Amino acid sequence: MDKSASHNWAMRGLYTALAFGVLFLHLLPLDAQPDRWPYPDVLIALTFAWVLRRPDYVPTLLVAVVMLMADLLLQRPPGLLAALVVFGSAYLRSAAPGMKDAGFVGEWMSVSVVIAGVFFANRIVLSILSVQQAALLPVMIQLVLTIACYPVIVALSQSVFGVRRMTVSDTGAEGGRA
Repeated sequence: MDKSASHNWAMRGLYTALAFGVLFLHLLPLDAQPDRWPYPDVLIALTFAWVLRRPDYVPTLLVAVVMLMADLLLQRPPGLLAALVVFGSAYLRSAAPGMKDAGFVGEWMSVSVVIAGVFFANRIVLSILSVQQAALLPVMIQLVLTIACYPVIVALSQSVFGVRRMTVSDTGAEGGRA
């Protein structure tokens, strides 16, 4: 059990390092010209992929801290997108056992609905509060690109980092629920 606990902590550290790596690359001034296309929100896709694969690697508090740090560093309204991603990841965490039988396409569709819900809820709350926000077209492009990059994030997570779905032996070693 000690080996399993240390492995979980190592994977939590890896998730945190990947999140800060994504944020670092997002903040790098690579070009002085404004972007023509918005980048996909890789951090949300990474979080949802890891929550569905191994929820024990990304506890809710870690998701909240990472997303709040992303809000602060990317100068978004602090806590709004973080709270929405926490709610979305909590939903996916509870739906993960049922998605094992749905296959990857069913999982991708479920994640797409959650990502769209997060994007639209964020936009609705910002408009209710009269916060200035980006035009609708770039947000829609970012939404589509985030959904499109999800399979790539899942493939990289599985092949490079070994984040696979929990098996019966994984849950048995943890004493039931992880």
